[in-house]
Amino acid sequence: MAASPSSSAQRARQALADRLAELCREAGLTGAELSERCEWSRSKSSRIMNARTPPSADDIRAWCTACGADGQTEDLIAVLRTAEGMWVEWRRMERAGLRQAQQARLPLYQRTRRFRSYSSWLVPGMIQTQPYTTAVLRAIQRRRGLVDDVSAAVAARLERQQVLHEGDRRFAFLVEESVLRAGTGGAEVMSGQLGHLISIASLPQVSLGVVPMTPDRERWPAEGFWIYDAGQVNVELISGYLTITQPSEVTMYAEAFAELAALAVYGTSARALIASARDALE
Repeated sequence: MAASPSSSAQRARQALADRLAELCREAGLTGAELSERCEWSRSKSSRIMNARTPPSADDIRAWCTACGADGQTEDLIAVLRTAEGMWVEWRRMERAGLRQAQQARLPLYQRTRRFRSYSSWLVPGMIQTQPYTTAVLRAIQRRRGLVDDVSAAVAARLERQQVLHEGDRRFAFLVEESVLRAGTGGAEVMSGQLGHLISIASLPQVSLGVVPMTPDRERWPAEGFWIYDAGQVNVELISGYLTITQPSEVTMYAEAFAELAALAVYGTSARALIASARDALE
């Protein structure tokens, strides 16, 4: 399990380590005795109990057997898998190509009814045009040296966009004004994307806000993130994909979204900023 900047992921790792240490105490074993029963070094047990080294599924099986707690093995392995899934490096997520990474998120999108998205880098994937998506994914494929399945990945993302028009879902998109002026894919691609944003903003189920570039704002831009209903946040960082489910942290992102939303402009004012960015391309 890779080291993670997320306190949610670290908290999950610590909770698993604490539970394994508790099993050891309940069995009346010292760390040294546990290590002997598991046939590994004493330092390994210490590292696991102090959350310095994450256990493997086999380590958990051996630990539970040594403590006479085989009945808890599968539950603890499930906890391990949850902690592992909170932080995924891009190279691990995309090792089979970009298409699979796009498809993996579809079930989450399908079960979500309220979407909140903030982006300081790119137009959110849900409201990208095909040429814009192609430019973005092509750049990622080249930069990370991935297999070339960009066409299939673009098709998967466009298929995922169908949830925008299905059911009783609600969508709130916030983008920094700088996103409108980033020039992703070149002038023609960007111009088409900006025109698409104006169209998207007219949909009744969509709220589109633009956070203007001002010299006096107190709430600075943040990393891009998505909030799904009220139970999960996904954050896209340079090094990986972060899943947050800890209620206190989900609340923090919801509060940040509300603060940024209060800075944004909507309707006519948002369309004016989009049109200004489009005019600048010409």
